[in-house]
Amino acid sequence: MTEVTIRPAREEELPAVGELTYEAYRADGHLAGREDGSYAGQLKDARRRYREAELLVATDGALLGTVTVAHPGSAWREIGRDDELEFRMLAVAPAARGRGVGEALTRHVLDEAVRHGFAAVVLSSSEAMHAAHRLYERLGFRRTPDLDWSPEPAVSLITYRLDL
Repeated sequence: MTEVTIRPAREEELPAVGELTYEAYRADGHLAGREDGSYAGQLKDARRRYREAELLVATDGALLGTVTVAHPGSAWREIGRDDELEFRMLAVAPAARGRGVGEALTRHVLDEAVRHGFAAVVLSSSEAMHAAHRLYERLGFRRTPDLDWSPEPAVSLITYRLDL
């Protein structure tokens, strides 16, 4: 893999980060029938994530992927407790798949959680995101079915936790 750098997104990159996030989810069929819905709008709105959470990118000169890290107090937290770091919207550009970008972003979040003294890292994921689930499980995340939830009708999210 070419050298990949993980860093905070820059303001001038926000339109491209939003488009990358949207396209990654769309390419995998996770927006089927909802390409113009409210969640699609959230995926495209990197500016809001940039303001209200920690928005990271993976780059080798080109944008390869992104993840939103929701610290305590962030409007983007869904299931995290105060002693847990939560991440959302892990997305890898379709052209960058298979290069370890998703793993690099996830490991960066884990390292950040350790640096900040969090007890665990948590996340929600669509039931259909099987490749992501394999990554999470390989890294040591465990399912937390008691926290599974549904943000809207016909959308079920499963949850994972990694104790640090």
